[in-house]
Amino acid sequence: EVQLQASGGGTVQAGGSLRLSCAASGFTFNDYAIAWFREAPGKEREGVSGIKISDGTTFYADSVKGRFTISSDNAKNTVYLQMRGLKPEDSAVYYCAAVSYIGAYYYSSPYEYEHWGQGTLVTVSS
Repeated sequence: EVQLQASGGGTVQAGGSLRLSCAASGFTFNDYAIAWFREAPGKEREGVSGIKISDGTTFYADSVKGRFTISSDNAKNTVYLQMRGLKPEDSAVYYCAAVSYIGAYYYSSPYEYEHWGQGTLVTVSS
């Protein structure tokens, strides 16, 4: 059974940091690309960052470039999203998602992803 378990959310003040984790199981980790999406109240789910597990190629949305870092620990089948310089507009439920790699390592549309974690809430206070 494929599972993605997201964790690490919380409440921080603006300028603070959090590290999200996405623990994967039930599929061949190295054959997949993992992405982080977020969804704020009243807004569409948007892509934040993605990584191709096999070679570490990464993607970042412009809104988080330079502040967020995505990485993977293949021994632990886990993807991390280190978030620094958090802003109130970063507040959202963050989801990790997985798609088998067939040429593209990141899709901006959430509908392309095959598997989803349950989400973890990030709240940034001003």
